[in-house]
Amino acid sequence: MTSTGLRQELQHRIATGCRIAGFRGLCEDILGHISSRHGDGLLIRCRGPEEQGLLFTVPDDIRETDRAGNLLDVDCGYAVPNEVHIHTEILSVRPDVEVVLHAHPPAVVALSLAGLELTPVVGAYDIRAARMAREGIPIYARSVLVNTPELGRELVDVMGDKGSCVLRGHGIVTTGASVEEALGRALSMDALAQMILRAASAGRTPQPMTDEDLEQLPDLGSAFHDRLIWRFHSASLAAAGFALTPIAAERE
Repeated sequence: MTSTGLRQELQHRIATGCRIAGFRGLCEDILGHISSRHGDGLLIRCRGPEEQGLLFTVPDDIRETDRAGNLLDVDCGYAVPNEVHIHTEILSVRPDVEVVLHAHPPAVVALSLAGLELTPVVGAYDIRAARMAREGIPIYARSVLVNTPELGRELVDVMGDKGSCVLRGHGIVTTGASVEEALGRALSMDALAQMILRAASAGRTPQPMTDEDLEQLPDLGSAFHDRLIWRFHSASLAAAGFALTPIAAERE
């Protein structure tokens, strides 16, 4: 496949990831973005003159920037996200990361405001969520807009080598080797937050699983956690009428 074809395919995948995030309620209205490494810079979901929100993202909304987050096509009519430095700063110091996702799941925001943490209270219900929580999900204590390189580096310092982070009163950041992995981590964080909030609303603070039970949870691998979950949510988009036109059809 040509470099142009690879770029178009990645733009399509990022746009689909944005649509799934919007469809699943990870981002309300126009907030949130996904980026991926591309060449010497990145491809990132930007806002254009026809902005309608994440659920209606199209591949053309995914624009190319340099490594500092500056648009390569300055006359395209698009603007990078105010928090582009979340992406640039993570990608500059984490060679293990290819994709960065920033979203505002209401359940995670509410959990952070209540002073509750994402602990491993569920097991087989969501194995990835349990494993993520057991490894520890850092909390960035500030609720500011991460709109400078300095704030981006501050977030990176808190996040360390983890694949996800809670931004108190703000949202989440997840990373991955693919769009599928970064999105899957975000979905699992949201599912875990919702379950903890439900238990708390019943007047109970859910207790973490025992170490013995946690040890028995298998690592199902990316084929299960990423590809199958991606297929399910892609099919759900299609069933609801929100799927993008396939790339092959666009080229005909």
